[in-house]
Amino acid sequence: MVRLLNSILAHPLTKDLGLDDPATTELRLNIIQAKSFLRKIYDDWYRVIQSRIPTGNGRVLELGSGAGYLRRFVPEAIRSEVFFSRNVDLVADARSLPFATRSLKSIVMTDVFHHIPDVSAFFREAARCLRPKGRIIMVEPWVTSWSKWVFGNLHHEPFLPTAERWEIPSEGPLSGANGALPWIVLMRDRSRFHEQFPTFLINEIRPMMPFKYLVSGGVSLRSLMPGVSYVLWEWLEHALAPWNHKLAMFAFIDLIHLSE
Repeated sequence: MVRLLNSILAHPLTKDLGLDDPATTELRLNIIQAKSFLRKIYDDWYRVIQSRIPTGNGRVLELGSGAGYLRRFVPEAIRSEVFFSRNVDLVADARSLPFATRSLKSIVMTDVFHHIPDVSAFFREAARCLRPKGRIIMVEPWVTSWSKWVFGNLHHEPFLPTAERWEIPSEGPLSGANGALPWIVLMRDRSRFHEQFPTFLINEIRPMMPFKYLVSGGVSLRSLMPGVSYVLWEWLEHALAPWNHKLAMFAFIDLIHLSE
């Protein structure tokens, strides 16, 4: 039933394309811009990201920029992707970044961390490339009672909170994933994270958005809500905020790189 429903609601621009096809990622930017409800979600995400980027020296790198639009908020940002895309400036792997030591003031991403095959390698590279007080800022799926049901039953990506390893089996750049990975690394295995990466301070993890992204249809499905209803869903989520530890589907995450 879920597979049939997803097939019926699949967005016509990408329904016949594979997840790992670069054209899928490029078209998702068009989908975000065309769906007013979804665009408001991304605008909100990127405004928060923009507000956390440090001032001063250093460059801003966005990972997984093919379907993002950070440039609307941070014009000087370097847009990167793991494959060539017309929407990016640089092809780069998060596990081996082509930047000098202490040359970045921020690494940002939305819905990307849980696709990185080896997040330990990423954190080592981030620690090398970020200046002192530089930040990793991201929006990622999060594990709650509600999200486990939604992501486990209604989403195409694996969502495995009980996975023992931080590594993701090697598949395609988008089909390889574990949506629970941010929660695993930064919540369930927090003591291990601090032991392995003591220069990173978890400044904030804010669980959020139990319903808005779901009813927007995301980047894969047709619009389920008109843009004019966005304020009503915002009001509902604000009212339910005390229960986000049980209801949130995403989290805003802010990590600060301290001096070596």
